[in-house]
Amino acid sequence: QVQLVESGGGLVQAGGSLRLSCAASGSIFSSNVMRWYRQAPGKQRELVAGITSDGLINYADSVKGRFTISRDNAKNTVYLQMNSVKPEDTAVYYCKVVIYGIIYWGKGTLVTVTS
Repeated sequence: QVQLVESGGGLVQAGGSLRLSCAASGSIFSSNVMRWYRQAPGKQRELVAGITSDGLINYADSVKGRFTISRDNAKNTVYLQMNSVKPEDTAVYYCKVVIYGIIYWGKGTLVTVTS
Protein backbone atom coordinates (compact mmCIF):
# COMPACT_ATOMS: atom_id res chain seq x y z
CA GLN A 1 0.00 0.00 0.00
CA VAL A 2 1.28 3.43 -0.92
CA GLN A 3 1.61 5.87 1.93
CA LEU A 4 2.77 9.47 1.93
CA VAL A 5 3.37 11.27 5.21
CA GLU A 6 4.11 14.99 5.28
CA SER A 7 5.78 16.80 8.18
CA GLY A 8 7.54 20.04 9.01
CA GLY A 9 4.67 22.50 8.87
CA GLY A 10 4.08 25.13 11.52
CA LEU A 11 3.95 28.80 12.28
CA VAL A 12 6.57 31.06 10.72
CA GLN A 13 6.99 34.81 10.34
CA ALA A 14 7.04 36.44 6.94
CA GLY A 15 10.55 36.35 5.54
CA GLY A 16 11.41 33.21 7.44
CA SER A 17 12.11 29.65 6.33
CA LEU A 18 10.61 26.23 6.77
CA ARG A 19 11.44 22.79 5.41
CA LEU A 20 8.73 20.30 4.65
CA SER A 21 9.30 16.57 4.27
CA CYS A 22 7.26 13.85 2.62
CA ALA A 23 8.16 10.28 3.47
CA ALA A 24 6.96 7.72 0.94
CA SER A 25 6.55 3.96 0.77
CA GLY A 26 9.88 2.55 -0.27
CA SER A 27 8.93 0.43 -3.24
CA ILE A 28 7.39 3.28 -5.20
CA PHE A 29 9.56 6.20 -4.47
CA SER A 30 12.64 6.20 -6.64
CA SER A 31 10.99 5.76 -10.04
CA ASN A 32 8.14 8.23 -9.74
CA VAL A 33 7.53 11.92 -10.10
CA MET A 34 6.88 13.50 -6.72
CA ARG A 35 4.91 16.73 -6.42
CA TRP A 36 4.05 19.24 -3.75
CA TYR A 37 0.67 20.93 -3.82
CA ARG A 38 -0.96 23.41 -1.48
CA GLN A 39 -4.48 24.48 -0.65
CA ALA A 40 -5.20 27.80 0.99
CA PRO A 41 -8.47 28.42 2.81
CA GLY A 42 -11.28 28.92 0.32
CA LYS A 43 -9.07 28.20 -2.67
CA GLN A 44 -8.43 25.30 -4.99
CA ARG A 45 -5.48 23.02 -4.53
CA GLU A 46 -2.55 24.16 -6.67
CA LEU A 47 0.74 22.70 -7.80
CA VAL A 48 3.78 24.13 -6.04
CA ALA A 49 6.65 22.05 -7.40
CA GLY A 50 7.51 18.69 -8.94
CA ILE A 51 10.63 16.59 -9.29
CA THR A 52 11.22 13.57 -11.54
CA SER A 53 13.18 10.48 -10.64
CA ASP A 54 16.24 11.87 -12.44
CA GLY A 55 15.98 15.33 -10.92
CA LEU A 56 14.09 17.42 -13.45
CA ILE A 57 12.22 20.14 -11.59
CA ASN A 58 9.41 22.58 -12.18
CA TYR A 59 7.93 25.29 -9.96
CA ALA A 60 4.85 27.42 -9.84
CA ASP A 61 5.67 31.00 -10.79
CA SER A 62 4.55 32.17 -7.36
CA VAL A 63 7.34 30.27 -5.59
CA LYS A 64 10.21 30.42 -8.11
CA GLY A 65 13.37 31.71 -6.51
CA ARG A 66 12.03 31.13 -2.99
CA PHE A 67 11.19 27.41 -2.74
CA THR A 68 13.42 24.46 -3.56
CA ILE A 69 12.23 20.90 -4.09
CA SER A 70 14.63 18.00 -3.67
CA ARG A 71 14.53 14.29 -3.09
CA ASP A 72 16.61 11.69 -1.32
CA ASN A 73 15.89 8.33 -2.92
CA ALA A 74 17.86 6.49 -0.26
CA LYS A 75 15.55 7.90 2.41
CA ASN A 76 12.41 7.73 0.25
CA THR A 77 11.78 11.34 1.06
CA VAL A 78 11.01 14.49 -0.91
CA TYR A 79 11.60 17.92 0.60
CA LEU A 80 10.34 21.41 0.06
CA GLN A 81 12.64 24.13 1.35
CA MET A 82 10.61 27.30 1.75
CA ASN A 83 12.55 30.56 2.06
CA SER A 84 11.40 34.17 2.17
CA VAL A 85 7.90 33.00 2.96
CA LYS A 86 4.96 35.33 2.57
CA PRO A 87 1.52 35.40 4.22
CA GLU A 88 0.05 34.20 0.91
CA ASP A 89 2.05 30.97 1.31
CA THR A 90 -0.27 30.02 4.17
CA ALA A 91 -1.89 26.72 3.21
CA VAL A 92 -2.02 23.01 3.83
CA TYR A 93 0.82 21.45 1.87
CA TYR A 94 0.38 18.00 0.35
CA CYS A 95 2.61 15.63 -1.53
CA LYS A 96 1.29 13.54 -4.38
CA VAL A 97 2.38 10.63 -6.52
CA VAL A 98 0.63 8.91 -9.43
CA ILE A 99 1.29 5.19 -9.86
CA TYR A 100 -0.24 3.24 -12.74
CA GLY A 101 -2.87 5.96 -13.08
CA ILE A 102 -3.86 5.94 -9.41
CA ILE A 103 -3.38 9.19 -7.51
CA TYR A 104 -2.07 9.07 -3.95
CA TRP A 105 -2.07 12.00 -1.57
CA GLY A 106 -0.68 12.51 1.88
CA LYS A 107 -2.83 14.03 4.60
CA GLY A 108 -1.00 17.32 4.45
CA THR A 109 0.89 19.61 6.79
CA LEU A 110 -0.28 23.11 7.70
CA VAL A 111 1.96 26.10 7.10
CA THR A 112 0.89 29.42 8.58
CA VAL A 113 2.86 32.56 7.75
CA THR A 114 2.31 35.59 9.94
CA SER A 115 2.99 39.14 8.87
